[in-house]
Amino acid sequence: MSDMTEIVDNLENKISKLLHRYESVRQSNEALQQELTTVRSEYDKLEEDLQLSRDQIQTLKAANAMLGSTEHKTETKLKINSLIREIDQCIVQLSE
Repeated sequence: MSDMTEIVDNLENKISKLLHRYESVRQSNEALQQELTTVRSEYDKLEEDLQLSRDQIQTLKAANAMLGSTEHKTETKLKINSLIREIDQCIVQLSE
């Protein structure tokens, strides 16, 4: 009978350790999930900031070309032509 008691005590011990380990892993997982959410949010913000910076660069290049700089003149002309085509399409749609 003492063998049986010893086996049961041993099993209880192992189950207790497993439950403790499970709880530890679960808490660690929760913390990592929160960190992941924070990092994703920060990444999205940085992506948005990057796109805004790229847009500003394009605007500054166009303004620089309009002020007489020849550095980005071709690019600016293409952008202006594209904008004129869009305006023409809008006028056509409005006149229909």
